[in-house]
Amino acid sequence: MSTIESNQIDSFLHQPLHAIVGTVGCDGAPQLSPVWYIYEEGRFYIGITSHTVKYRNLCCDPRISLCIDGGRDDVRTVIVMGTVELFDKAHPLQASMRWRLISHYIADAEEARRYAASSEDWDAVLVVITPQKMITQNFG
Repeated sequence: MSTIESNQIDSFLHQPLHAIVGTVGCDGAPQLSPVWYIYEEGRFYIGITSHTVKYRNLCCDPRISLCIDGGRDDVRTVIVMGTVELFDKAHPLQASMRWRLISHYIADAEEARRYAASSEDWDAVLVVITPQKMITQNFG
């Protein structure tokens, strides 16, 4: 991969796009969900809550996949396969990344603060994905 292509991918992943996350259920069935993410220093950070199916799936099987695409008019795609670490609400990394995720997707500061306050009691979990494989399409 060229430096130019690498820079294009990095720039693409720093946009507030949705990712579709794929997990494997304890019964082996696949499950897909849209999520917010932040990409930093080669890792993906996703906020979920402990009552979700994806959380239960990741507790059984830490493998995960992500698909991030540019949408209808942008055919670029990044597909990631990796494993996760889970950090509960009490962990300092979860607390710091929570606000960063919210403000990444909600540009208006006051609206972001309202959302943060309204979701403060959620049993939040930070999912940190270390990619083992990354496939890109339509860059460069």
